[in-house]
Amino acid sequence: MTTLAWRDRKRPLWLLALAMPLIPFAAVGLLDVTGWAVWAWLGPIVILGVVPLIDLLAGVDRDGPGDDAIAAVEQDRYYRWITFAFLPLQYAGFAFAFWYLATGGISVVDRIGLAVTVGFIAGLGINTAHELGHKREEHERWLAKIALAQSAYGHFAVEHNRGHHVRVATPEDPASSRVGESFYGFWPRTVGGSVRSAWAIERRRLGLRGRRPLRWDNDVVNAWAMTLALWIVMVVWLGWAILPYLVIQALVGITLLEAVNYLEHYGLLRERVGTGERERYERVEPRHSWNSNNLATNVLLYHLQRHSDHHAYPTRRYQALRDHDEAPVLPTGYAGMILLALVPWAWSRVMDVRVLDHYDGDITRANVQPSARSRVLERYPVPTQSPRLAVDVAVGATSTLAEAAHLRCPGCGYRYDVERGDPREGLMPGTPWADVPVDWVCPDCGVRGRDDFVAEA
Repeated sequence: MTTLAWRDRKRPLWLLALAMPLIPFAAVGLLDVTGWAVWAWLGPIVILGVVPLIDLLAGVDRDGPGDDAIAAVEQDRYYRWITFAFLPLQYAGFAFAFWYLATGGISVVDRIGLAVTVGFIAGLGINTAHELGHKREEHERWLAKIALAQSAYGHFAVEHNRGHHVRVATPEDPASSRVGESFYGFWPRTVGGSVRSAWAIERRRLGLRGRRPLRWDNDVVNAWAMTLALWIVMVVWLGWAILPYLVIQALVGITLLEAVNYLEHYGLLRERVGTGERERYERVEPRHSWNSNNLATNVLLYHLQRHSDHHAYPTRRYQALRDHDEAPVLPTGYAGMILLALVPWAWSRVMDVRVLDHYDGDITRANVQPSARSRVLERYPVPTQSPRLAVDVAVGATSTLAEAAHLRCPGCGYRYDVERGDPREGLMPGTPWADVPVDWVCPDCGVRGRDDFVAEA
């Protein structure tokens, strides 16, 4: 497909994503006019009720740009401004809803409902932060932290990019769910694990520069400071009584995010390749992420459901993400799958068989919850002869790059110049490639490791 031939048929639909942060205004208006308590809960009604229904009615859309159209599509700033515009609308709805919550004389139940509605928008704000945080432009990464401040989840910008994308679909990843693990078991593991991972990543980065982690340029610290400043402003403005509702909306936003994390890689596992000191996990491929092309959720979540392409090209902008035939497919869109995840027995009944089918009947090739392993194996006995997928066992030879002065990530194009180094990564000017830590990964995409880089003239 040529650049001139491809046209984004969803182009006007992307603006619908900006209707979501307006939900708190609608909730307050309808609650105030009618007095019906149900309107306080408009957020979950729309996102978990209306959107899954539209997904079913609208069907799927697999359209995407060809190879020669991607660059032009990514340069179209129309798409970028949609993500930028989400933030002021997000915070306007947040402030307005909390002003009404504090001054409107509504019941405690209505306040909780309104906080939950605001929390659903906070969750969508985390998704916007996800899109912005993967970009190379520094201002977009800072906007991602601003979007995360409302939900007190600023460390996500560190852990997701530098942790999850490196360890995805492995037992070590707190954001990859396992067969036999319910969402209610996954939630504390991923929330706690993401905090620990983000702090460890920043402590290591700053440690390479000879600095202690408790500093302003620690990206976890400055992100959390934004939340603290925001919440202090809200309490000073509206009083201490709003503090429990700030916590409620943050927990709802976090839970919405982690529900999405739960379904994106459920049971999928990368194999280990290589031997001895060169052993590592195989590279991330489309078969390591669950995809969905349901139209409504894809528009509202900036193509997040095309997750395989996102993991292969994390810096690629949402409008250019494409579908992959080899990626496993969810039975419906994310919104509907979140509802399913809330009922563990139903989730297991629907998804475990899909994981089993993905691995040709051999559940031992899946990512299985250790505490549930015996139960899972009893339910899905291992076939006598299980076919194995061929995996890429080639690993780069760092020694051939040791003398190179210029190196490039073959995935995203990040360039390392020995003369300049990368001080933010703790690689001071003049640091030769041989001295770059063995477990260092590309700071832009988080996909390719040191052994993957190629030398440039």
